Amino acid sequence: MSTTSDSKATVVDECRGVLHVYSDGSIVRSSRSSFNVPVNDDGTILWKDVVFDPAHDLQLRLYKPADSAGSKLPVFFYFHGGGFCIGSRTWPNCQNYCFRLASQLRVVVIAPDYRLAPENRLPVAIEDGFVAVKWLQTQAVSNELDPWLSHVADFSRVFISGDSAGGNIAHHLAVRLGFGSLELAPVWVRGYVLLGPFFGGIIRTKSEAEGPKDAFLNLELIDRFWRLSIPLGETTDHPLVNPFGPNSKSLEGINLDPILVVAAASDLLKDRAEDYARRLKEWGKDIEYVEFEGQQHGFFTIDPNSEPSNMLMLIIKQFIEKHLGKV
Repeated sequence: MSTTSDSKATVVDECRGVLHVYSDGSIVRSSRSSFNVPVNDDGTILWKDVVFDPAHDLQLRLYKPADSAGSKLPVFFYFHGGGFCIGSRTWPNCQNYCFRLASQLRVVVIAPDYRLAPENRLPVAIEDGFVAVKWLQTQAVSNELDPWLSHVADFSRVFISGDSAGGNIAHHLAVRLGFGSLELAPVWVRGYVLLGPFFGGIIRTKSEAEGPKDAFLNLELIDRFWRLSIPLGETTDHPLVNPFGPNSKSLEGINLDPILVVAAASDLLKDRAEDYARRLKEWGKDIEYVEFEGQQHGFFTIDPNSEPSNMLMLIIKQFIEKHLGKV
């Protein structure tokens, strides 16, 4: 945790009480989570932390069903959200959702951390996401396999998902890796799941402009996250923010793996997710779009046991089963 260098410095930016940026440029991060919920660890899911990028001391958290011995399970990456500025694999909301993913989907979950803004502005988080996926390739070809992972993980059946900012990371990985993820062999990505992906743009969408000011992710916070995370001097039409911005590479000619896009109808980001799915589908990509009426941004981690969250889990499970392919 960093501290201010000047006792007279004032707070100029604050994110959910866990990140404070001061007028002298110093940054203070709280060690606590902005989600004060208990961790629901009942022992049915085993987990452990692994360093995947020693140079930057980045860790990921692995999860697997406790009764998975003798099974080969698909691998499911989960990149947490937080506007590229906050969040962690260790936060209880993230951990509880990963327990649910491993249990309900019968998968090995990999939940990586990535470096956060404003200390590390984009594209750092996206590059860290790529390093995390390459780490799995290293495990797959290593002569010294970690039995905790190798005895249960099917490296040829991998899915990459992300929530909010994590959904943005998942999108950029899908574009970078392309259809079949050949550069990751023998790791084989079969599909992507974008959960309320965090995209932006200079021109406001209807859901952004008319969304409630008291929304869980309101426009003020959206703008703050972008202000703190985009490259200095850039706008929200930057290609890392807006996939369809004036300087963004066209996705029409890129061959992509299947993508499931999930949006919440009451989320200010809803219109961007819907537009993303519509455009890609019009270009012939294998896209599924699902919208949850009456739900807000991140509903599935805020209340992972709700009826809409259970329905989402079923949809993800069906998506995985559809695209598993032959073993």
